[in-house]
Order: sequence, then C-alpha cells, then structure tokens
Amino acid sequence: MEAQTDIQTYLERGRQALAQGQGRDAAIAYAHAAQLEPNNPVVHLGLAEANLALGNYGVVYMACRKVQELQPAGGPESIMAQALLNLLDRRYDRALQDVDTYIMQDPANGYAHALRAYLLRATGQNYDAGLARARASRLSQGYTFENSFPPLESAPGAGYSGYAGDISGDSPTFVTDQPNDVRREAIPTWSRPNQMQRRVTRTRFMLSQNPRFVTSILIGINLVIYAVLAILSKNIVSIDENVLLNAGAQYNVLVAQGQIWRIFTAMFLHFSIIHIGLNMLSLFFIGTAVEVFYGKWRYLLIYLASGIVGGIVTFVLQPNAFAAGASGAIFGVFGALGAFYFTNRRALGQFGSGAIGNWLFWLGLNLIWGFSNPNIGILDHLGGLVAGLILGLILVRRLGPRRM
Repeated sequence: MEAQTDIQTYLERGRQALAQGQGRDAAIAYAHAAQLEPNNPVVHLGLAEANLALGNYGVVYMACRKVQELQPAGGPESIMAQALLNLLDRRYDRALQDVDTYIMQDPANGYAHALRAYLLRATGQNYDAGLARARASRLSQGYTFENSFPPLESAPGAGYSGYAGDISGDSPTFVTDQPNDVRREAIPTWSRPNQMQRRVTRTRFMLSQNPRFVTSILIGINLVIYAVLAILSKNIVSIDENVLLNAGAQYNVLVAQGQIWRIFTAMFLHFSIIHIGLNMLSLFFIGTAVEVFYGKWRYLLIYLASGIVGGIVTFVLQPNAFAAGASGAIFGVFGALGAFYFTNRRALGQFGSGAIGNWLFWLGLNLIWGFSNPNIGILDHLGGLVAGLILGLILVRRLGPRRM
C-alpha cells in the first residue's frame, strides 16, 4: 500500500509539473516513479510527455515504444503513445484521431485536451483548438501546459514558423522565422533515422531508464580495484599498505614532493573489506537518490570534486597522513542530498521536512562517529561534505511549488 501511495504521489507531481510548464520537474518525478515500478506503462507515458516538453525527442520515441511493448493488446496509454509517435512524424490527423479515442476513455485528462488543442491548431481548426484549450485549462486548475509541445512549422509565406505551445490566450504564440542556415527541424523524422541517430536514441533512453547508472559504474570500479589489490596482497580481508602505496594511496609526504595525482587515485582505494563494504553500501543508497535529483553528469561532478577537495583538506591539515577511500566523495554526495532537500523543502511538503530531519540525524551520527574514532579520516569527510553542500546549492534543480 505504501509503495502504491508513493508512486501515485510521483505521478501526480509529474502531471502538475507538466501542466505548469516545468518539464524538467515532471521528468524527475516520473524518474522516481520508474524506480518504483519500471514496468508501469503510465510511468513510461509520463516520461514521454515530459521529454516531449524538454525537446528530447529520441527519449519520447523510445518511451512510447516501451509503452506499446508493455501493452501489446492495446490500452489507453498505448493509444496516447501512438498519438505522440504520430505527432513526431507530423501525422497530425492520425494523432488527433488517437487523442479523440483516448479522451473517450479518459475525458478528464487535461494533458489530452491540451494535446488535442495543439493538434487542432496544427490542422488549421483554430476555433475548435480554442475550445479544447479552455477545457484543458479548466481540468488542470487553470494551468496551461505552456511549452509542453514542439513548435509547429508554418505554411509557406505565413511569416512565422510555428506554434510555441502557449494555450492560455485566444491566439497562439508563434516563433519568428530564422535564416535558412540556422533553422532546424522542430521534430525529427523518425521514419528515416540513420544508424548514429538510432544509437544515440537507444543510449539516451537506456540512461533515462537506469537511474543508478553512474552509481553502479562507480561501485563497480571500486570493487574491481579492491579485488585486484586483494589478489596482490593475497588477503581479501585487508589490503597490504605497500600494495596500497604502489596503487596510488594518498601519502602526503609523496604528495608534497609532487605526486599530486594521489589525491585523485586514493578515492578508489580501500584498506579492508569492511571499509569498502560500508562505503559502497552508503554510495548505493545515497548516490542513487542524488543521481536522480541532479542528473548523471552533475552527480558525477559532485562525487569527484568532493573527493578531491576532501583529499586537499587532508593534505593541508595532516601533512604526514596516509589516506585512502571514497569517504570524502560519498560525504560530498550526502551534502548535495541535504542541499536538494533544503532548497526544495516547500515543494516537497511534509516529505521535505521529514527528509531534512533524517538527513540531519544521519549527519550528526556520522560526525560523532568520525570524531570519536581516531582511525577515521574526519578531515577528508568534512572537506567532502562542505564541497558537496556548496556544489549541491550551485547545481540543484529546483522543483515547482506544490499545489494543494
């Protein structure tokens, strides 16, 4: 029951964000839902709708195909997915037929009426488009699905190049013509994609469907390196310090002599199986959330930069230290998680308040444990934590305000 409640919360948050013209927030909400139910066609349809607003047409295409794969016998989501596919191929009449069929089954769906208004405008039925536009607004508590759809190409000589997606007024907003050398197609023609386009599309879709892709890669790298060092040490429980030193552990005496690369390589080395086990378990739980909240590249930047800053702090304040481990990077990820919760506490409602409380509890517990244990590199932890907090505040994605 709790899991079902959670996914309904994410789905509703995604719908509201899309209605408010916040495609990125909608994509984040649907990505959360995909973690809970990766084979739910409603979730994949939401991902398609959100990425249509963001202009990620390759992801739209693959998400719609996933919906149809999950509903081989047909269904409401499959019908809407086909409408979006027809839209991508500029077959607006067929898309309109699909949307009308969908609305017969779900007449209270504001997005469907907004899409219908867009398709009616595309086929020159402006009066009916205005009616559909008004109905979409009423069903969505006054929101207009602004920028949820691609720009439409104009008829030759019309003086504009497309409908920008504003369905709030009596007349559409049009995109000004651009010179031919800089004009791009609003929507790619999927009936004739080349091989590179297919590879890029599949790659992007695969990444969007694997919310812990970077986290899994980082954990895999750390585990493989530990396994190699365990073989060299002939001991799986603990790693020989000479082996660690030769592998690139941060021995600050050598760093001071110019081997600054050790600050980076030490992030992927661990002293014992307990050391790596605890770090990778923490990374699995914390990293997955931060990867979803910030996106893969921002998350990777936070991880690596925090680990490096933690190593620099250790070098400056403990010139004779011998250090290794991903703790500084993980504390940085933990700091970024706190930055996200704090920044979006209002949008997250009661969940945000509880999340901040839990974050502060675990932060205090880890700091107390670190200061009380002389074998733990607390300076590395603190340096990574501060770096993660700062980077998190800089890179955070703000969610839209939550509507009651």
